[in-house]
Amino acid sequence: MLNRIKRIFRHRWVDESATQHASAPDMLQRLQQRVAASEQRHSGEVRIYIEAGLPLSYLWTNAPTRQIARQRALDLFSQLGVWDTAANNGVLIYLLLAEHAIEVVADRGVNGRVHPSVWPALVTRMSAAFKQAQFEDGLTNALAEVSALLVQHFPLGANEVNPNELPDAPILN
Repeated sequence: MLNRIKRIFRHRWVDESATQHASAPDMLQRLQQRVAASEQRHSGEVRIYIEAGLPLSYLWTNAPTRQIARQRALDLFSQLGVWDTAANNGVLIYLLLAEHAIEVVADRGVNGRVHPSVWPALVTRMSAAFKQAQFEDGLTNALAEVSALLVQHFPLGANEVNPNELPDAPILN
């Protein structure tokens, strides 16, 4: 019970200033441009979601924090429609600032082609950048890695165009 109360305070204490500290407006614009440029090279869709703290409904559970962050990422994956791309090749990069948690959720089309060990390795590299307060570098490198995988497995043909099924702008909450 005490751990849940501590978690609730930690998530209520973190506010929008934390997301703004981790992501300046010009950084968000650059990330949006990088997502758009990435999606011109493959048929996949990439979303970035940065959240200061979890909604209260997630904080009452007795589950470990890692499990709660994963569940939130999966829920956002669904809510944002990342799972609903024509080729099932959407990827969500999720940051939970209150817990310093990073989750990458890929749709079944991507997961069917990418070895499962790729995602934890990507998260480890992002985490190392974030520990040095290099949020833009961490997100940019993660986006580049995800893009390389999507180009490898879902390349666009010479005359093909990605219809941009999802918005490119990162989401701050």
